[in-house]
Amino acid sequence: MEYTHVGRSGLKVSRLALGTMNFGMVTDEADAFRIMDAAIDAGINFFDTADVYGGP
Repeated sequence: MEYTHVGRSGLKVSRLALGTMNFGMVTDEADAFRIMDAAIDAGINFFDTADVYGGP
């Protein structure tokens, strides 16, 4: 996995993120945990938890 720093904070995050917007609505809890566990095993540490983007 490739990582990058967030600004000058020193925080290092994976270049790939896991979007979780549909967790709970489309993906049940057991499947969500399996997906997140697989992402962590792959080195992903950036989880996008937004439930909506943009707006008027």
